[in-house]
This record gives sequence, structure tokens and C-alpha cells, in this order.
Amino acid sequence: MKERAIRVLGDAVINQIAAGEVVDRPASVLKELLENAIDAESAQIDVEVVAAGGKLIRVSDDGTGMSRDNALLSIERHATSKIRDAADIERIATLGFRGEALAAIAAVSRFTLRTRAQDSLSGTEIAVFGGKIQDVRDAGCPPGTTVEVRNLFFNMPARRKFLRSDATELSHLRQTFMMYALAHAGIGFSFAADGRALWQLAGKATLEDRIRDLCRSGADPRLCPVHYRVGNLVVSGHVGLPDRTRPDRAEQFVFINGRPASAPILSAAIREGYHSTLPRDRHPVVFLFLSLDPAEVDVNVHPTKKEVRFRNPAAVRDALSVAIRRALGGDSGALTPAPPAGTAEPVRAAPRAEAQFIRGFEADQVRAAPVCQAPAAPGPAVKPDAIPVCAAPEPGSAPEKPVPQSPWAWHRVLGQVAGLYVVMEIEDGLVLMDPHAAHERVLYERLLGQVRRGRIESQALLAPEAVELNPTDAERVRQALDLLKSLGFGVAEFGGDTFVVDALPACISGTRPGALLVEIAAGLEAAGDRGAAAGAVEERIAQAACKAAVKSGDRLSGEDIESIISQLARTEMPYTCPHGRPIIIHFSFKELDKRFGRTY
Repeated sequence: MKERAIRVLGDAVINQIAAGEVVDRPASVLKELLENAIDAESAQIDVEVVAAGGKLIRVSDDGTGMSRDNALLSIERHATSKIRDAADIERIATLGFRGEALAAIAAVSRFTLRTRAQDSLSGTEIAVFGGKIQDVRDAGCPPGTTVEVRNLFFNMPARRKFLRSDATELSHLRQTFMMYALAHAGIGFSFAADGRALWQLAGKATLEDRIRDLCRSGADPRLCPVHYRVGNLVVSGHVGLPDRTRPDRAEQFVFINGRPASAPILSAAIREGYHSTLPRDRHPVVFLFLSLDPAEVDVNVHPTKKEVRFRNPAAVRDALSVAIRRALGGDSGALTPAPPAGTAEPVRAAPRAEAQFIRGFEADQVRAAPVCQAPAAPGPAVKPDAIPVCAAPEPGSAPEKPVPQSPWAWHRVLGQVAGLYVVMEIEDGLVLMDPHAAHERVLYERLLGQVRRGRIESQALLAPEAVELNPTDAERVRQALDLLKSLGFGVAEFGGDTFVVDALPACISGTRPGALLVEIAAGLEAAGDRGAAAGAVEERIAQAACKAAVKSGDRLSGEDIESIISQLARTEMPYTCPHGRPIIIHFSFKELDKRFGRTY
């Protein structure tokens, strides 16, 4: 084959290649223009799109604006006011910095820039057609900048073919707008599509207001505030309770120094923060803001600045996970590596979960009423001692507040349905409770609390049990013997691949030792270097609690039911079992009236 000559590409081709990296759809254009407007210290930013951005994307702001000279330079490649040299790349404090976005956008559209500096009497208008300047003139315009992008990809028909339907592209535009409006609640924003106003957001708003205005989950009063600090890393925002999840991450927002950000470590930290409370295919609602030294994060990873990297990813992961757990009332304590003494500081304590359990009422507005017990259901009843009670407070330690006897201020047990679900009346409706899931949560948190305190209660077996394992499982158990003993297991090698189990953690003493050993060892092996980390240990504790909890079909006496309810009230997360299944389903009287067609 004949050697091909190497040629220097022309400016037009270079610009289109750059555009292909930075601009792949209308939402990419909007992202870059919003970042410029925010960097310009704007108090108000207005967005208008036509035909899902294919015909028009207009972004107007009242920011600092530009002089004529700076306006002309702004559409040149690699021209920027935000960095000066290579050293500045190490500490990027603005959203934009490459000086490439406007040039890339102008190369694939009919582009118009109108701008006026705050101290200028007149503005400048620049018209660009496919990357070539067509006109430069004085313009009468208010201080700030307006950018109009028309006929996007008119000169790149192949790129236009890859665009989705208008509905899909508009959804991406709206999602992009939402991210930046959430990240900068102090700025006023508006968004109009095809002449129809979709959002009018006032400036100087609180994050709570902005969430309420933009997101469906914002109407949910059960968003828990997040305030956590370790060193110069601050985590703030709001997270939703585990019983309000989505099948996707559409309402999962994470910002790094005001920049919408994504990274595998962030998703992993969020999942870790909700560990044991979410099904594997569900995603929580989060609005999280991480503030840290710009030198500690690299935003120059991807041409579109979609991904970030951290200088100390483990510290970010741990901080984010701990912040979520504390907000939900379930800080892992000993299971999560704690920062060195004197460096970690929670800014504000989160409310206990049971306070959120009283739906629709303030604690001082709910009247107390006697608790009525349900009559024992027919069939064999579970003995009261089959339901372990929570450990009593240590002698001499006075409780900070009365121990709750119910997650609700008042309840009346009506009975058990089909040997499965408990039906209760509460102040504002009906509740169905899965006693197995509730008991599972109680046992899980009891054992987990003992692990955190380093005081595991063990119960000796009536007869030690010899457990023979295959070689692989035996080696796993052998490597995990110290950890198993710290969790309350009495385990010793008996020779070969056989082990003797003579004690189990007290609250799961009814579990088969052999199966439990294998499961725990397998989980720790899968965790690798993090074998003793919270995820692996908690998952095995959850499995153990599931096996030891009351079973579906067990007929419970009224005393048994009240015992479970009382213990559930003392848990940190009374909404879901450790595997993420719901414990209770609530039907308000208003909801029942609607279903029965009542109008009074």
C-alpha cells in the first residue's frame, strides 16, 4: 500500500472536530451557554428554545458583559479570560475554562452574540455563519450578554440525523436547565419552549425552594437535610428517605463546587450511604453539594466536563457516605472508617427517623390514645420469647427522651390477615405492616448496634454443631475467623475443612450455623480488600436477620404484634427491611375517601 501524505487540517475542519467533541446535541449547547452566564456573575438568566433547540437556543443574562474586543476574542478557539497558564488548570474555580465552547457552537450553527459591558454606553453584535464572521456592529442592548444559536448542525447533516425526537431532545434540555438552576439557587432563571413558559424561578431562593419549584420530589416533606464537614470538605443538601425511590437516577443530583458532576465513586458512595435500605434496582432521590479545594478535584477529564476525578477519592467517598447515613439517622459508627479525631464535624444533627413517621402531624399536635391489642389469631401462636426484645439501657444511663412505644402517636391493631399482614388504624388512616420485614429490621439494627459498640451478645448453642465445608469455603472461613468471632460467632477449626460452631450472636441464634458461615465468608471474599468494610458485614447481618425473623404464616398474638411495633419505633430506619422491602404501607383517610368516591 502506498504511503499517505500527512497534511495539516484546515481551520474549518478543526472547528468541526472540536464541535463534535463539545457539542453533540442541543443540551450540550445549553450547558455551555449556561456555564458562561453563571461565570459572568449574572443575577438573572433567561432561556428560550424552539423545536427542541434545533431551530433556536437563546440564553440571555444580565452579567458583566463584554467589550467589543473581548467579544471578538470570545469566539476564537482557546481564547478565555478564566485561566492564564498551565498552573491555573490545577485550581479551576469557574465552570468554563477551555475557551472552546463558543467557537465550537458557532462552527455548526447560525450564531449571534449581543453583549454590553456594565460600564459601556453601547453594545456589540457579532453574526457568525458556520464558523465565519459575517457582521460586527454596534448594538443597543442592556448590560449583559445574549447568545442566539439558530439552525444547529445545519452544515453537519450526519450529526442532525443522530438527534432523537423533539420530545427526547427537549427532555435533555430541561434536565440540563434543572441541574444548573438547582446548583445556583441564588440566581433567577426562566425557561420557555416554543413560546410556552415552563419555569419562572425567582432569584435569591433557598435550596429548599428551588427543589420544590423544579422537582416532583420537592413536594415531599420527608427530604432529610444533609450537613457534614470533614477538614475542608463540606457535604450539604437533601436526601430522600429510602421508601421514596425511582427506577432511574433522574432525580439524583450531585454538584462539585457548583458544577454538576458525575463519577463512579459518587454513585458508589450514594449506594453505600443507603446500604441495606434499598433494593438493588432502585435509586434514591438526592440533592447533594460537595465543596472542596479546587486543587483536590480534576474537572479537565472529559471534553464536555461531564466527569471529574479526585485527588483523594477514598476521602470523598467516605465523607459522602457518612453524610448520607447521618442525615438518615443511621450513621455506621464503627463500620464506616471514621475521620481522625478532631477533623470530622457534623454541622447539624439530623432528626430521628421516627419523628418523620408521624405523617401529616407535628409531634405536639397528635393526641395520645390508649393502645388496643388485637385478639390472638387462630392457629398456633408464636411464643413471646421467640421475638427478642431490644437491649435495655445500661444501668445509670438515663435516656434523653421517653422510649417510643409506637412509630405513631396512636394506633389500634385490628388483626392479622392471612397469617401475613397486620392491619392497624392510626390517627390519619390505615396501616398494613409486614411483621417479618419489621422484625427483620429490629434484629438487624440490634446486631448492628452491638457491632458498632464492640459488645456483641453471644448465645451458646445447646449442642455444638460441626460444619464441613468445601475447600474454597473452608479457606474463606479460615481467613475470616477473627472477624466472625468479633461478630459474636463461636467458631473454631476442627481439622481439615471442618469447623465447630458453639455460639451465635444472641438475636440470630435460631439460624442454621452452616449456611450462615458460608454466606458470610462468601460475602467477605467478594468484598476483596474491603472485606471488613460496612457493605460486606452489613449484608451478612441483613441475611442473618432475615433468617432469624418471624416467618410468613406465623400466627402472632396481640402481645407479639405490640412487641414488634414497640421495637420498630426504636429503630433508626423503620421504613424498609434491610433488603429494601417496605415494612409498612399507609392509606390515609383522604386517599380512602377518594377511592370510594366520597365527596364530603
